[in-house]
Amino acid sequence: MNLVAVPRSAPAFKPLALACTLSLSVCCAQALAQDTTLPSIVVTGARFPVETRLAPIGATVITADEIRRAGATDVNEAIRKVGGVYGRQSLDASPDFALDLRGFGSNSAQNLVVMVDGVRLNENELANTVLSSIPVDSVERIEITRGGSSVLYGEGATGGVIHIVTRRAGMDGEGGTHGSVFAEAGRFDHRDLRATIRHGAGPWSFDAAVADRSTDGYRANSAFDQSTASAGLQYAWAPGSRAGLRVERARSDSRFPGSLTKAQYALDPRASFTKLDFGTLDTDRVNAFAEQRVGAFDLAAELSHRKRELEANYFFGGAYSRSTYDTEQTQFSPRLRHSATVGAQRNELVAGVDLIRWERAVRSVFSAGDARQDSKAVYLRDELLWHAPHNARLAAGVRHEKFDKDYVDPLAFMDESRSQSLNAWSLEGSIDVAPQVSLFAKAGRSYRIPNADENSLRSSVDALRPQTSRDLELGVSAGGKERQVTARLFRHRLRNEIFYDPTIGWGANTNLDPTRRQGVEVEGRAALGAAWRLTGQWQRVDAEFTAGPNAGREMVLVPKNVVTARLAWVPGSSHSADIGVQWVDKQRFGSDFSNGCNARIPSYTTVDARYAYRLGAWEAALSGLNLLDRGYYSNAFGCRSGIYPSDGRQLKLSLRYAF
Repeated sequence: MNLVAVPRSAPAFKPLALACTLSLSVCCAQALAQDTTLPSIVVTGARFPVETRLAPIGATVITADEIRRAGATDVNEAIRKVGGVYGRQSLDASPDFALDLRGFGSNSAQNLVVMVDGVRLNENELANTVLSSIPVDSVERIEITRGGSSVLYGEGATGGVIHIVTRRAGMDGEGGTHGSVFAEAGRFDHRDLRATIRHGAGPWSFDAAVADRSTDGYRANSAFDQSTASAGLQYAWAPGSRAGLRVERARSDSRFPGSLTKAQYALDPRASFTKLDFGTLDTDRVNAFAEQRVGAFDLAAELSHRKRELEANYFFGGAYSRSTYDTEQTQFSPRLRHSATVGAQRNELVAGVDLIRWERAVRSVFSAGDARQDSKAVYLRDELLWHAPHNARLAAGVRHEKFDKDYVDPLAFMDESRSQSLNAWSLEGSIDVAPQVSLFAKAGRSYRIPNADENSLRSSVDALRPQTSRDLELGVSAGGKERQVTARLFRHRLRNEIFYDPTIGWGANTNLDPTRRQGVEVEGRAALGAAWRLTGQWQRVDAEFTAGPNAGREMVLVPKNVVTARLAWVPGSSHSADIGVQWVDKQRFGSDFSNGCNARIPSYTTVDARYAYRLGAWEAALSGLNLLDRGYYSNAFGCRSGIYPSDGRQLKLSLRYAF
């Protein structure tokens, strides 16, 4: 469980648009002089594999090579370092930072959908999605789609969707046996051991991965230990037709260092005053999948089951308070795609159903709240594509989803049952207005519903209302394989945003007055000669109340600007290097709804780097995080209090053998 300013108006889009125009002008001139095309890489379109040219409009793809070159230890770190996504320090010493697309603050995890191989990982509770259990060496690519995506992915997708696709034997026609063994050690007694293997023989393929890592952590009482194992079996009987089974298991032990006041942080940022607090998390997942091509139709389905056992122990008053949360989630997602070409147009129709059951049993001294949620959704999306020279695309989609909720807690005298139905729609399109220059636009409605934790601690007798958002995005992309820049203007107008308000009594979840997120995102990449690659991202978000007593005031825990840049040196020889810099703007403390606190979370800059030397199948690497050893924090829930310090400088040495 996860526990003002000068008013701005719509004309704020004008300087943002001007910034986009200026940043694109130079790149467009360079792009028009080139004749490069994107490689034919398979990505995930409307929940089906497609070529890059048919990828979701405005999506970002992180490849396995980029992840390894950056030295990312886990998937969460790869998304932050390579994808430029802002991450907020975890509260439990785990590497699962709270990822934030488009400035949703402490509730960012509830406004972002995370998928792994087509299976939704989000829980119906106030918890960050656990990505550290996914073997990073098994990841084929990570796809980031920013902005409202409820039509295809359901509730909680206002900020966007992150889809992790794992690599399996048999992909790209790969046969034989391949794998790797990896060992790493570093400061804070960091240790990371990983091994993967893939084998393909004819239509059959098999893959497996194991990992074990531990660290004492930067702070006192911040040790973390995790072991994972996964395996998959697949049978492919024809192009576009396959079936398989995947099982995963993860075990984590965490110490809880707790928060600090600003005075305590200034005296010793590594201190902990909760040295007896700890917790465990055990997760088991099984996923069966099948795909079949029949003429112009593609059929696909996933049937998955996930079980989580979480235990938290807090010591106060001379005794332990122990809580356990046992959750299970089952998902069945059948869908079909029909593709047809008529003249110069291609039409793609996708229809599907998502059926999800989530159940949780709680045992603690303060709660015995058992919860259950069933969701049933049907969606339809149609896309029309025109071929060269304009390569125009126009897509429209709708979704209807019904939720049935039950919550029983005899300790709180609560026994509730309710049903909620919500609709989403989207309209998006793109067109090439010049060689290697594309304009795109999106509009739609997204939503999220209050989860079990939010409804159990709310500000009124009545249940929390669903959150809805009117989403709008305008963008332009210019360039090709060697140089490309993409810029987006976006706006989300939210009604009944679900948020924890610490100013209500002792704190409670509530529906806020109308709020808005608007801003600009710029992404770019460039090849600087044969050996150098430069990538960068800039996100600016203005998050504020637009009505009510807080109108014009800034939302909390949202940095206005986040800038990320990476420079990679890959000369084609045995050497390679990668360096990254991220700057995060200042932000309001988590309790500062009135914007009355005369202090803010300071801005900060972090630098990471990696150098690797390869000799045959062996690769040795030296990497470092927070190389300037900056003292900073990204999570603080009170005015000058509730601070969770981030890690200091860490150096690591690794050895990898690939076969």
